[in-house]
Formats: sequence, C-alpha cells, structure tokens
Amino acid sequence: MGTNEAVEPGDGQEPPAGADVPAGRSEATWWPVVCALGVVGLYLGAGLYFFGNGDVAPIPGIYGPVVFLSGAAVFLVGLFGWLYHAFLIDFWTRGLAERAPRALRGGMVLFLISDIATFSAGFIYYLFIRAGGWPPSELPGLLSPVLFVNTVALLASSVTLHSAHSALEDGNRRRFLSLLGATLALGVLFVFGQIYEYYDLIVKEGFTISSTFGSAFYGLTGLHGLHVVSGTILLGVLFARGLLGQLSGERDTSMVTVSFYWHFVDLVWVFIVTLLYVGASVSLA
Repeated sequence: MGTNEAVEPGDGQEPPAGADVPAGRSEATWWPVVCALGVVGLYLGAGLYFFGNGDVAPIPGIYGPVVFLSGAAVFLVGLFGWLYHAFLIDFWTRGLAERAPRALRGGMVLFLISDIATFSAGFIYYLFIRAGGWPPSELPGLLSPVLFVNTVALLASSVTLHSAHSALEDGNRRRFLSLLGATLALGVLFVFGQIYEYYDLIVKEGFTISSTFGSAFYGLTGLHGLHVVSGTILLGVLFARGLLGQLSGERDTSMVTVSFYWHFVDLVWVFIVTLLYVGASVSLA
C-alpha cells in the first residue's frame, strides 16, 4: 500500500484534527486548544497587570486588562464550541445505546477531585498568611449586602437546580424549564454581584491584589468566580437543550454532571465565605 493513498470515508480511519469544524463528525477537535489559548491569555493578562501598575511600570497599564479580557473571550468561545460539537450538533443521530453515563459521571467526579486540590492550595496559602501578624493593615470591610445577596443567590441556585432535575425525571417539562431558568438567572446574578463587589473594593476602597491579603482574597474568589462563569455557561447550554427537547428522564447525563459541578462550586463558596469573609472580619474583634 502506497504512502500517498487516500483514506476513504467509512474505512475505520479518523479524519485529522479539525475535520469536524463545522461538521462535527469526528472526536478530533481543536476546541480544547482554543480553550487552552484563552486560559494562557488570562494568566498573561494578570502578569502584565503587575508589570503595568508598579512604581516603575515598563508597559502601559491598559495592556493587562485588555489581554485578560481577550483571553476570557477566547476561552468562552472555545468552551461554547467544544460543548456545541460534543453534545448538540449530532444529538439526534445518537441512540440511548450509545451513551456512557457512568463514564461521563466518573469523569466529572475525577475533575472535581483535581479541583479540590487546586482550591486547597489557595486555602493553604491563606492559612500561611494567617499564621503571621493579623489583621493586616490593608484588610477592607468584607461583610456587605452584596456578599449576603451573592451567598443567598448561589445557595438558592443549588435548590432550584435539584428541583429542576426532579421535575425532569417526573416528566414535568414546564416546571423543569422554569426552575432551570431560575438557576441560570441566579448564576448570572452572582457573577454581576461579584463584579460589583470587585469594583467597590478596588475603586472605592483601594484594596488591590498587590497586598498580602489581597493576593489570597482575589486569588480564591477570582478562581471561584471563573468556575461560576463556566458553570453559568453550562447551565445556559442545558437550558438551550431543554428548549430543544434534548433532555428527558432517560437523557439526563449532562444534567447530572452539571449538577455535580454546580453543587461543588456552591460548597466551595461556603468555605470561602466562612474562612475569608467571616473569618478575617470576625478576627478583628
């Protein structure tokens, strides 16, 4: 067989990476690479922010935010494309026998275990800071109405998401969509609430990431906020699929895996509020 012989469709060979754009017929895809490039932009933008805001800034301060926001946009586009090609484009051609719910749920559990390690590193860093003199001079007022609203919204979203799944299993489509829509709205509310909180702390109080406590605070809350944004996108995909009639009691694997992720994000927020917000503020008494 010559090396230049073309591979005919249907002979068991996979097309090269990128052949599913936009057809979606192959497992090979460039979308994870796009997501990775977006994440690189996030880290690069954060690094450029420090270079542009020191006493002697070698670059203009605008570079960091621009690169960071561009990286975030690329990451969100890549995530959407990845989810679209993985779950939506050929949904109606897949039968129930082709599903592997245990493997997908197990994969999400393994991802969350790795995420526990990531957040644990941030909490350990914060505990090292607490081992020194406390409180730090730059500690702002953290207990605010915004924190209360955000916490209530996120905890309530876990309840509405669980109830939405129950309605899906019971075959109540209207209740399922209304509760899932409420969960999505609560997630969006939390994201905008955290943006407002950051604005209030940075612009009005001058509490920046360059301080000792600020590095731990913004590192943990920013990482969690990124998880909430990703989870909100997942909820949006679920809601779109629900409107298209792609979810049912027999086709609920994506609902289960997203629920795992969302409940985990809510649990991490409880730890963040307890240790960072309440723990840091109460210690001032």
